[in-house]
This record gives sequence, C-alpha cells and structure tokens, in this order.
Amino acid sequence: MKWNRIYALFVARNLEFVRDRSSLAWNVLLPVLMIIGFAYAFTDDNPEKFKVGLVAGSELEMPAGQFRSTRYIKFIELDRVEPNLRKVERHQLDLLFDVGSRRYWINSTSANGYIVEKLLIAAYADSAVNLQKSLVEGDEIRYIDWVIPGVIGMNIMWGALFGIGYVIVRYRKFGVLKRISATPVTAMEFLSAQILSRLWLLVAVNVVIFVAMDLFVDFRMHGSYFNLLLVFVLGCINLICCGLVVAARISSEEVANGLLNLFSWPMMFLSGVWFSLEGAHPWMQKLAQFLPLTHVTAAARQVMIDGAGLLDIADHLLVLGVSSVILLFIGAWIFRWE
Repeated sequence: MKWNRIYALFVARNLEFVRDRSSLAWNVLLPVLMIIGFAYAFTDDNPEKFKVGLVAGSELEMPAGQFRSTRYIKFIELDRVEPNLRKVERHQLDLLFDVGSRRYWINSTSANGYIVEKLLIAAYADSAVNLQKSLVEGDEIRYIDWVIPGVIGMNIMWGALFGIGYVIVRYRKFGVLKRISATPVTAMEFLSAQILSRLWLLVAVNVVIFVAMDLFVDFRMHGSYFNLLLVFVLGCINLICCGLVVAARISSEEVANGLLNLFSWPMMFLSGVWFSLEGAHPWMQKLAQFLPLTHVTAAARQVMIDGAGLLDIADHLLVLGVSSVILLFIGAWIFRWE
C-alpha cells in the first residue's frame, strides 16, 4: 500500500468537497438550524408533565397502587435507586420512590418535584405508614444542554453515511471507479483515502460547529475535550464504515439513497437524539443498543453533562471500535470497482 497514492486521492476528494459550496454550506448550517429550532422550541417544560421513578416489586401496597394510578404522571419502572439518583439531581425525574423502603427522593429546587411529593403524601394520608423524605441537590439541565451532543452526532451520521455511501455509488455509476481500477491504485488504497478524507472533513466541520454554538448558546461542558473528541472520532469512523458497507457493491443512486435513508432515519429517532428512551418499550431500548448513534450520543452526553472519564464511557468506545473494524473488513471484502 503506497501512501503517496492515498495522499493524492485524499487531496482530490477534499478539493471536490470544498468546491461544492452548496454541500459545504448544508453540512454547516443544518445542525445549527436544528439546534436553534428544536432546542428553543422545547426548552420551556410543560408544568403538567411529571416523571416519577418507581422502584417496586411485583405487587404494590394499596397506597402505592393509588399513587401509581394518578393521572398525568408518567411512572418509570426502575430496578435500583442508586444509579437513578443522578436523574433526580438533573431534573430528569421529578421524584424517585422506593416502595419497599417507603423512601422517596426529590430535588429541593424542582417545582414539579414539590407537586408530585404532595400527591404521594396524599396517597398515604390514610395509612399508618411513615414515608421517609430525602433531598437531592443538583442543577437543572436545559433541553439545549441535553440535545446538543445528539445533534452533533446526528450531523456526523448524515455526513458519514451519505458522504461515503452516496459518493462511492456515484463514482461507480459514472465510471470513475472503473477508470481508477485501471491505475496502480488498489481497492484498499482507494477506500483508505475516502475514509481519511471524510473523517478529516467531519471532524473539522463539527469542531467549528461546536465552538460556534458554545459561544452562542453557552452549553454545559464538564468533561475532557480530548474524551469528547475521541468519542466523535470513533463515531465518525464507525458511521463511515457503515456507509462503506452500503456502497460496496451498489451501482444505483436510487437504491443507495433508499438504503441509506432506511438505515439513518430509524437511527435518528431511536438513538435518543431528540428525546430520552427512558420509559420506552423494552424491545425499543434493546434495539437502540445496536445502533452506533446511540453509543455516540450517550457517551458524548456523559462527557459533556456528567464530566465522565474514559473508564466511564469505555463500554461505548469498545462497541464503536470493535464494530468499526468488523464493518471495515466487510466493506473491503465485498467492494467492487464496477
């Protein structure tokens, strides 16, 4: 494998992208417009919506069952208390109730928590049981703080899938790959150049977007910038390899466009970009774990909002890294020039 050939193809692909001004502008403006539109549209929470985490066994005692039947409260079944206290701190749960120990946790600064607490106490008013109250301190996470990691991840997804998948299919359709195959360039050299070019462009564009939106919105960033960059780089590589697998043998732009949309649209809605899957159907939560954007978004949120270190996000990084290698080998194995 000759690096001078890879470098020549790398430069050519970069120039092609930069000269396409409409594509460049779209890659920069789309995530910015989405962040501004969606984030500010959902920043103000509806005061009639409440979320309660419920740690309970198979059967509920009568007061707990009465509280469980309260309308306009979304009850989320949980297994343990400790991993979910952070959600009370962040106002993601208005109240956390352990039925077995008859103990509940609320955030002292949460207006919703105050109201739900009154409803819980009212349910136990005629019971001899004494409830134990615990206060949790923590700042509320704005929707814009929560959604930005997902929007950047989604922008990476669109740029990676269509920037690799659609472009390679277009090259094959117009005979560009056929002409390249007549040169000393090997398939691995061509694919390596395409991956490196798209990786560099995605990282550069999204770093600019990140810095610009931070100045404009001033969102949370409690973790390491290196850790966040590592998450996004691994996410770029993984999604680029996904696009490579789709484009490895297809020669029709229409078929490629359909397959890429079939893969990307469910991932956009099932990966927790716009809303949390907390309380969603179990099969939906399990399906989300097979989507690379889920791991990119979750790891980025842990770094930005919770200040997570590498060990805290090691499971997400491992999934992205291993699946990237597998997808790359599959794409290179089934790739054809014509």
